[in-house]
Amino acid sequence: MNHQALNNPITEDDIANYLANTPDFFVRHAELLATVQFTSPHSNRTVGLQERQAEMLREKIKALEQRIMEMVRHGSENVMLSDKVLRWARSLLMNTDLHALPTSIEQDIQNQFAVPQVGIRLWGVAPEFAALAVAQEVSDDAKLFASSLMEPFCGLNTGFEAVGWLAEPATVTSLALIPLRGAAMAGLPSPAFGLLVLASPDAHRFHSGMGTDFLARIGELVSAALSRLK
Repeated sequence: MNHQALNNPITEDDIANYLANTPDFFVRHAELLATVQFTSPHSNRTVGLQERQAEMLREKIKALEQRIMEMVRHGSENVMLSDKVLRWARSLLMNTDLHALPTSIEQDIQNQFAVPQVGIRLWGVAPEFAALAVAQEVSDDAKLFASSLMEPFCGLNTGFEAVGWLAEPATVTSLALIPLRGAAMAGLPSPAFGLLVLASPDAHRFHSGMGTDFLARIGELVSAALSRLK
């Protein structure tokens, strides 16, 4: 028996498992709790079990307070963002100068949402809008790519044709490409009639891991406004 014990010594995990599965151990040996000593990570002095538990509780409370403050901050930022979107949507509805509408949308997105460069291209517009800058020629590949997007694309600039539509294409490092569509038919997305480009020299501004819900809402508003040019 002793030989077997030497070959299979008790480990810390064995002790931890025993205590976890024997909750009444310290009920039977309450005197041990008073002898348990820890080294405080804050002062490097020896403290008792109760004091160490109090320290751990204070740390948890502090972490929770920080999370609550972050939630409050994000909530305030979301309210401000919602207000901006609402004001912008109202201006889109009130804009009756359809020839100036695309340029107005580009400028509003730049100013309201601090996007360095914004560009729009539309195809299939009505003849009276064919001379607009946003109606310039777009390749069939770009049109197919726009229609293939089921959600906004975000990532690094790898030579997208759409970057060439911007005023300073050489400065673009990251971008978001947002398809512009009409209302869905029979539950299926309609082909894109345009593409909205948001671009930045910051490689982290638009990245593949970011959420795209807000960008999708922007795309829906721009799609609804510019569908009047078809």
